[in-house]
Amino acid sequence: MRLSTEQLKAFDERGYVFFPNCFSEDEIALLRTEAENVLKLDRQEVWREKTGAPRTAFAAHTFSEVFGLLARHPRLVEPLRQLFGEDVYVHQFKLNAKAAFEGEVWQWHQDYGTWARDDGMPEARAMNIAVFLDEVMPINGPLYLIPKSHRQGVLAAGHDRLTTSYPLWTLDKETVTRLVNEAGDGVGIVAPTGKPGSVLMFHGNLVHASPPNITPYPRKIVYLTLCAVSNHITKFTRAEWIAHRDFTPIKPVDDDALFEYARAHRVAAE
Repeated sequence: MRLSTEQLKAFDERGYVFFPNCFSEDEIALLRTEAENVLKLDRQEVWREKTGAPRTAFAAHTFSEVFGLLARHPRLVEPLRQLFGEDVYVHQFKLNAKAAFEGEVWQWHQDYGTWARDDGMPEARAMNIAVFLDEVMPINGPLYLIPKSHRQGVLAAGHDRLTTSYPLWTLDKETVTRLVNEAGDGVGIVAPTGKPGSVLMFHGNLVHASPPNITPYPRKIVYLTLCAVSNHITKFTRAEWIAHRDFTPIKPVDDDALFEYARAHRVAAE
């Protein structure tokens, strides 16, 4: 999958691109089942809310064959190779869950701010591609984005270790208010929503957050962070399963790899 001229222009202007129906129902069914299994595991990579509900599972691609295929899927890898003009590696893999009634807030932040401060990543030549495993609705904790905020560079941030179970470099209210006002076009915040299988790609400096989920509808999203190989991290202050140290270029799998895995294992089960 390659980005069109219109998509490249939109990404440059807004800082994000949205692809509805990027993965089929069969592919998403496989990924959702695997996600539910991973989130039940008692592993150091699986972080939980203060209530005990699952929040994030790191590095699932290293111990799950299914997520290993997703991390090398051409529909996710090729657009970033196109943008960066070189091979990419997996800097981070996260399965983020907003459990029904218990999914907590993610404060306003920039991802590259963390990658630069904590991991010594030289430039913002890495970004997230988010794969919706459940339907993301306006009511169940969608991602909030501030369009055009990626053009501000790295913003001043404070290290919040108290609000949730996961420490985060967060922006203050004044900065967020200014960015929202500068985004213009009426309301300066967007919340991409869509069916399972939709994909959201957004710049590493785009300011974003998500509200709590107080509905009966769970919301799971996979975030695959891919970085240009020449831009690999230089500090190793975080655990390897949070910020990876294997800078080997990704070799994409076949486009039908998830479908074939599901078909083979369904046959085996029968």
